Amino acid sequence: MNRLRPMSPLQRQVLMPRLTRADNWLLGAAAALMALGLVMVFNVSYFHAQARFGDPLLFFRKHAIALGIGSVVLLAASRVRIEFLERWANVLFALTLVALLLVLVPYFGVERGGAQRWIRLGGFSLQPSEFAKIGVVLFAARWISTRREEMRSFRHGVLPLLAVVGLCALLVMQQPDFGTTVILGTLTLLMLFAGGARLSQVAGLLSLGAVLFAAGAMAAPYRVKRLMAFLDPWGQSQEGAFQLVQSLIAFGSGGLTGVGLGQSRQKLSFLPEAHTDFVFALIGEELGLIGALLVLALFALLAVRGYRIAARHPDSFASLLAFGLTSAIILSAVVNVAVVLGMLPTKGLALPFISYGGSALLSCMLQVGILAALSRMTG
Repeated sequence: MNRLRPMSPLQRQVLMPRLTRADNWLLGAAAALMALGLVMVFNVSYFHAQARFGDPLLFFRKHAIALGIGSVVLLAASRVRIEFLERWANVLFALTLVALLLVLVPYFGVERGGAQRWIRLGGFSLQPSEFAKIGVVLFAARWISTRREEMRSFRHGVLPLLAVVGLCALLVMQQPDFGTTVILGTLTLLMLFAGGARLSQVAGLLSLGAVLFAAGAMAAPYRVKRLMAFLDPWGQSQEGAFQLVQSLIAFGSGGLTGVGLGQSRQKLSFLPEAHTDFVFALIGEELGLIGALLVLALFALLAVRGYRIAARHPDSFASLLAFGLTSAIILSAVVNVAVVLGMLPTKGLALPFISYGGSALLSCMLQVGILAALSRMTG
């Protein structure tokens, strides 16, 4: 029996009036996080951009452009109907696979820092793995909602879904992007659980996933180095754990109320690339524990409103879609915060809405736009 309520096509037509207002609490939480992100990117990247590129506003300008484009994307997505998303879910997922393949093609793929995760689009670059989360959620929601009875069978319901999503995860792993691969696997397990798969099957897959995670973590020397640094950060403070140690110092310096906005010392080349994966550490330093907790409260509010949409939506596809999109955002936030606080090994995952990175920001804003569209039909 599905944990998210199914709905017949006739019920959908009768019981699903198109409302005019989206969830203002959801949009408000996302807007507050985006506003903070714009301020922090300017604040944290100013000296780094000046020292490295001679342009102190370089990252801020790019982030502001992405925010402007994302606002248009969010607005457009908030007007999309469920029928369109359901009809084109498989096609959109296929386009995601094509984009992930293009990343590996020499002419299209762009390599940075030893990883090939971007494709060229004119004067811009795009990171398809950020949008792979949306593609996987769309495909899984469509698959599960149209095979409600088959999802109790591992062979006919669960295994084919795992095979298709596994192909997507394999392409992401080739970049390599181990962190996003883990996120995709976790998202799939959550979707299976919400869609009515047997608990024994989910538990078995979770155990298998833990084994694969351990094997993947030990497969590359740099991942082993990160794991050792995670286990003993202070013992490797000048080597593999340098970034983590500087992050912890930033939090310790912030105390309860912080050193003040713009007054961070760690951003002065002590914490490398602080405007990307470790921006939460600078929030802790400048705004203190109170500021960090407020950020977590905004993510909690977004989670509550997103899961509320999933629980209240009368359509099974839309309900699963809302559940998956909300989980994608919250999972990324939880992993990023855990890494910054030394609770997980270092992974290159952005803090949603706040970290610098156009692709991550556009992906999150697209997800919020779709959630806003779904919220119009839940009352």
